[in-house]
Amino acid sequence: MHRLRSILLLFAVAPATIAQAATEAPAPPARLGLCATCHGEDGHARIPGAPNLAGQPYQYLLQALHEYRNGERNVPVMRAATGPLSEKEMQALAHWFSAQSPCQPGQAGSP
Repeated sequence: MHRLRSILLLFAVAPATIAQAATEAPAPPARLGLCATCHGEDGHARIPGAPNLAGQPYQYLLQALHEYRNGERNVPVMRAATGPLSEKEMQALAHWFSAQSPCQPGQAGSP
C-alpha cells in the first residue's frame, strides 16, 4: 500500500515539476556579449541589417551557427564571431535565443 501511495504521489507531483522546468528561462550564456552587440541580449536586433534571433527555433539557430563557422553561409563577420565558439557554447547561445520572446510587429527592432 505504501508503494502504491508513493507512485500516486509521483504522478501527482511530476507534471507540475516538468511544467516548471519547461518554463524556466535558461541562464545567459557566457558568450552572450559576443552576439548581443548586434542581436541584443534578448535577441531583438540593435543595429540595422542584423536579424532578430529571439524565438527562432533552437535547431535552426544551431544549424545557422554551424553554417557560419564552416563557411556555408558566407558572412565574414559571423564566421569570425563563430570561429572560437565550442559546440557547447553554440548550443547554449541557440538555447538562449530560442527561449526569448520574439519581437512583435511594430515593436522597436522588429523588421
